[in-house]
Amino acid sequence: MLRVGLTGGIGAGKSTVATRLAEHGALVIDADRIAREVVEPGTDGLAEVVAAFGEDVLAEDGSLNRPALAAKAFADDESRRRLNAIVHPRVGARTAELMERAAPDGIVVHDVPLLVENGLAAHYHLVLVVDAEPEVRVRRLVEARGMAEPDARARIAAQADTEQRRLVADVWLDNGGAPDIVLSEVDALWADRIVPYEANVRLRRVRPLPSLKPVPYDDSWPVQAERVIARVRAAVGPKGENIEHIGPTTEPGTEAPDVIDLRLTANADVTDELANAGFPHDPEDPPGLHRSADPGRPVTLAVV
Repeated sequence: MLRVGLTGGIGAGKSTVATRLAEHGALVIDADRIAREVVEPGTDGLAEVVAAFGEDVLAEDGSLNRPALAAKAFADDESRRRLNAIVHPRVGARTAELMERAAPDGIVVHDVPLLVENGLAAHYHLVLVVDAEPEVRVRRLVEARGMAEPDARARIAAQADTEQRRLVADVWLDNGGAPDIVLSEVDALWADRIVPYEANVRLRRVRPLPSLKPVPYDDSWPVQAERVIARVRAAVGPKGENIEHIGPTTEPGTEAPDVIDLRLTANADVTDELANAGFPHDPEDPPGLHRSADPGRPVTLAVV
């Protein structure tokens, strides 16, 4: 299946994008919703939370009193780790269970608000970031959610900033305007990139190389290379000894074909791992050469 990570700051309108992707047929897994489910009344998750933090984290109806829990769980690092040790394994298990339900040709969109903060980007074939200007987000939080403005600004400030999100974003969706604008972008993204990407991964098919005519140097090439390197490193694990960005796109200010070239030193066969991560080997290519299956980002990967 194709794994797509979806994230964005509070108030950016991520749910608008998630809903549209679901309408197109994606299986959307909402991490926040699962985190609430695993501590609902009657669950062993809630029982363990109460055992760890006391009966006063319960509301009168037996449900979790989230503000009361937050006051205790986020008071210090040890308390936060204790809560995470209870919730995260259950969220992971439930997420895996839902992903197993996806069809062999499925597209799974994992909606994770803290994808950047938790360092999860490398585990997806594609990462979509939904964004809007801070003032737009503040206004939405105040008007739509009834949040006090100082609280809204504090929530925004506590999350990853724009630059941190840009580092992991394969696709940047500006949702600061009218909803139909971002929805049209999602429609095009689905048809032109996501659907063919899924087919390429499933069929272990590489995308055709673009024109190799040199283009002006792109300041984002090193950042794009680091994203791909992280993805490859996560896929091959200890079988990969070293991976590096090579070729003309490493030379600042120099015109080059718009292709990210990488070299992976491996101590074992990594063909399957790379194919599953979106870097299959085309039988017509030389041995050890892998290329990207992503229609939106040409990559060549030499395994030595």
